[in-house]
Amino acid sequence: MLDLIFVISYFALIFLVALKGRIKDEATPEAYFLSNRNLKWPSIALSTIATNINGYQFLGMMGSAYLYGLAQASLEINAVQGILIAAFIFVPLYLKDKVITITQFISKRLGQKVALFYSLANIGLFATITLGAALFWGAYAAHKVFEDYLLFLHEDEVFRVAILIILLGIFSATYTYLGGLAAVVKTDVIQFTILLVGGFVILFVSIHHLGGWQELYNKTGDMMHLHLPASHEKLPWTHMFGLFFLNINYWCANQTVMQRSLAAKSLGHAQTGLLVGGVMKYVMALIIIIPGIALVGILGPDGLKDPDMTFPYLVSNYLPVGIKGIILCALFASLMSTVDSTFNSLATLWSIDIYKKYLKPDASDEQVVNTGRKTILVALATGILMGLILLYIKYNNPESAFTHTLNELRYYINCGIVVLILIAGLLLFPNHKISLAAFVLTVPLNIVLKWQLPEMNYFVRAGFVIVGALIFYLVLSRDLKTRNFKVLHSQTPKRTKLYGWALGLSLVLLHIIFH
Repeated sequence: MLDLIFVISYFALIFLVALKGRIKDEATPEAYFLSNRNLKWPSIALSTIATNINGYQFLGMMGSAYLYGLAQASLEINAVQGILIAAFIFVPLYLKDKVITITQFISKRLGQKVALFYSLANIGLFATITLGAALFWGAYAAHKVFEDYLLFLHEDEVFRVAILIILLGIFSATYTYLGGLAAVVKTDVIQFTILLVGGFVILFVSIHHLGGWQELYNKTGDMMHLHLPASHEKLPWTHMFGLFFLNINYWCANQTVMQRSLAAKSLGHAQTGLLVGGVMKYVMALIIIIPGIALVGILGPDGLKDPDMTFPYLVSNYLPVGIKGIILCALFASLMSTVDSTFNSLATLWSIDIYKKYLKPDASDEQVVNTGRKTILVALATGILMGLILLYIKYNNPESAFTHTLNELRYYINCGIVVLILIAGLLLFPNHKISLAAFVLTVPLNIVLKWQLPEMNYFVRAGFVIVGALIFYLVLSRDLKTRNFKVLHSQTPKRTKLYGWALGLSLVLLHIIFH
């Protein structure tokens, strides 16, 4: 009963906070989509990382840590690479041009045709795979951990998860519809706080049952390495090659992540928010990866048949009543902070890039905002549909690794986006036609490499595809003139630059210490 009270209170709090910041129908696009560009660095940091974390991290990544150890943390801590590039290269460019969407920046640098490709590709990904996967993993994780609490929804397990997908999607869409980015950021700050509390509870409980921090090396010392052999099937150390470029896509060219930085009060607030977010990625690696390793020390490597049950096992066996309710709230928070941000970014992309640009150039501010709200409703339907499709796949093929399949599908598009954002951001006079050709080329390159070298790790393959497309562009365009970033960085506070160097050095040291 106490757990249920916590959960009900959590949903009530989120909805009340969202309603308090409700945006009126006559609001301007900047007010609805960018919160009037007045976000300060704490909100940017917490909301950005809350958007990044979802139920998959707690279920899938913790399970992967149970199998592969600290190497799984590579996907979390190496995000710092993309964050630093975003903070010191791309965010200054975006804020200098005062864009609402990254598409507007692409349009200015590479032309409208390329920008349209970029925007439609992102809209398609966000409305299907991104939303569907977030809804599925959040609902699936919550059900796996708290099945006994959810029996009232339906007698059949699949229907219970389906109902959770629908209810959580509707709830997240409702407050995003009403409040725009302001509501998303306010609720994300609360949700991240709850997520953090829940994560630390799991961390300390797992370490307690292991026997203390020193036992990580005594009992699981062989799992405390960031770098696995190049021959490893899932996480070879060579995966960092492709991961470096894919982090540029996620942290520099992703509207869902960048929207808070675009809404920053100043460049200093945007950069500081991202750098603090980089530190928070270390914290997330700690609370997601270490419990998985600790459980190996508690149970042994053969203790669990299904590694994805690592998180549910820790909650079910080691947490008392009441605390479980907090963990359930943390799971819901991880889901909704991702989903609400995706809804808002979809509304922004469609309204600004497509509706205002092509369908109705003379649209009033009110019409643009209303179109954004309608987009959220359409995205709710597509996201729920994709979530239900993933649910069907999971329960009909329990052993399928469709998470990796989804990643590969994303990368067929994301590789091209990395190529575009690097050309647009780094080169002084980019060639529009050749950049579009390089973007399109990434798809057949991916297919050919997948066909010829099926055993190649998909992170590595993505790296080769991106480098190959960039070489194709440079050879045809002969464009080697780059921007003068010294002028751009003249507006960056010295203290912020020092923070950036410190964060970059910390990442290098982590790789050396835990090699």
